[in-house]
Amino acid sequence: MNIDQFTASLHDKTPPAGLNPILEALWHDARGEWVAAHNIAQLKEGTPSYDHLHAYLHRKEGDTFNAGYWYRRAGKPTFKGSLQDEWKELVATYL
Repeated sequence: MNIDQFTASLHDKTPPAGLNPILEALWHDARGEWVAAHNIAQLKEGTPSYDHLHAYLHRKEGDTFNAGYWYRRAGKPTFKGSLQDEWKELVATYL
């Protein structure tokens, strides 16, 4: 699957089968289903990739303090670009 196919799947009722859970969370996030995405981020707290997802979600929520905590846990710098750019970068990383 490439990013165009992933983006096209956002019109489907369910995420594509067999997605990495982080991609599934990003799929939900792009559809405005923040709680579903956040629930996935919480599944493996302490795992850097899930903590990075968690950081992005709290940044999107507008909770910069909490986002900063999760970026530090993930060992990642706070993303300086747009939320859309961060979403795309995360999707590209996990495809």
